[in-house]
Amino acid sequence: MEGEDFDQLVSFFDGMARTSWLSSIHDKLKIQSGSWEGAHVLDVGCGTGRLLLRGIEEAEHVTGVDLSSEMIKASKQNFFLHNRAEKSTFLIGDAYDLPFEDDTFQVSLSTCVMFLLPEPEKGLKELIRVTSPEGTITMLNPSKKMNQLNAFDYSKKNGITGFEQTTLLKWSNVSTRRHRYTSLELTELLTRLGAKKVSHQEVLDGLAVITTAGI
Repeated sequence: MEGEDFDQLVSFFDGMARTSWLSSIHDKLKIQSGSWEGAHVLDVGCGTGRLLLRGIEEAEHVTGVDLSSEMIKASKQNFFLHNRAEKSTFLIGDAYDLPFEDDTFQVSLSTCVMFLLPEPEKGLKELIRVTSPEGTITMLNPSKKMNQLNAFDYSKKNGITGFEQTTLLKWSNVSTRRHRYTSLELTELLTRLGAKKVSHQEVLDGLAVITTAGI
């Protein structure tokens, strides 16, 4: 998909980031990624910047990259409205070719992005490249259990309805057409690319996984 494909979906993705199910995952992911105190933090595929807002008071500076120019505009607006524009940078960019020097960030994030890439390994290599030694990368990806039937069952079990259910079902539908991983597969892939101390936390009853790795 091109950046323009996401330009018309800003409201949808911003609403999705504020659903109870994804918002709670973002809270867990923030904790899993470790301290942001004094750190330079990167989010690849930042959407409208909602995840980065969670740690803006801790971080020295946050940077968001997205393929969509409209997502970048929305991120800038959100940080302006929170009076934190001076601590943030948002850039249009490609996950395969991040516009940063090696070892730039202490904390690097990517949620609901790497599994979408035709060649996830290329995106992961870039994420690792721009993360400094002793830094961490943290990602959210669907597991191999993710599909529409399991997502529907999860919604029913947890009382998720309306727009919140729609967003989860859409994510599950896209997942079945892209890349889904087991925790072991993610560990092997990241280790082969040079990451260390890979750990996983299942979310959505195992339909997705938060993965953290040291550099």
